[in-house]
Amino acid sequence: MSIDLHQQLAGERTLMRIYVGEGDRYGGKVLFSAIVDLLRQRGLAGASVMQCIMGYGATRSLHSYMSDVPALDLPVVIECVDSEEHIQAVLPALDEMIGAGLITLERAMVITYRAHHEEQKAGEA
Repeated sequence: MSIDLHQQLAGERTLMRIYVGEGDRYGGKVLFSAIVDLLRQRGLAGASVMQCIMGYGATRSLHSYMSDVPALDLPVVIECVDSEEHIQAVLPALDEMIGAGLITLERAMVITYRAHHEEQKAGEA
């Protein structure tokens, strides 16, 4: 059965950004990894994790890769785009997981959302 992913997600959707520290943990795992696992298990369209080079949060403590402090705990951003209903449904679980951090939501217009075709993957090998 072929699912047209573009048709499934195209149009106005919700972009969720989650800001946490790279050293934050949940349930014995690195928090950003646990979050991606949760989003995947819940069937959200996809997630990306990006490590920041500098930032500060509520404590105003500056974290930077240029710091001399060995434990940098750089900021990490997890982004996920899906329907507002899917995003809203996962927020209570995220609230339980995130001890310190920030979650933002904004509208996003999805133009293209497609997976690699199997023949493309085979040709790249």
